[in-house]
Amino acid sequence: MIDTLNTLIKLDFSSDEAEDIRKCLATLYSTAAGEQPLDREFGLSREYLNYPIPAAKSVYALEVVNKTAIYEPRVAVDNITFEQDNLNGNLIPTIHLVKGDEGEDE
Repeated sequence: MIDTLNTLIKLDFSSDEAEDIRKCLATLYSTAAGEQPLDREFGLSREYLNYPIPAAKSVYALEVVNKTAIYEPRVAVDNITFEQDNLNGNLIPTIHLVKGDEGEDE
């Protein structure tokens, strides 16, 4: 199973807003879609929980890329890796992010 509560978020830049971005994404990635009143699309679908591991990784990654683009345009997903937790066997995702395109036209 993919452990969404312990997701690691790595930014390839540092700025005044980096910690805000990290907090916003931690909330997005740990919330199940449908839980947020007034925005039922916010959060990640838990559809991948029913899939075999290789398929679950792909569905989870696609969901992360799409929801990041919608809810946090200040960054873009560069890469997602998974490491197995030796304690309980869960997969812990590490999401590598790069600076997004927001504000480049200004």
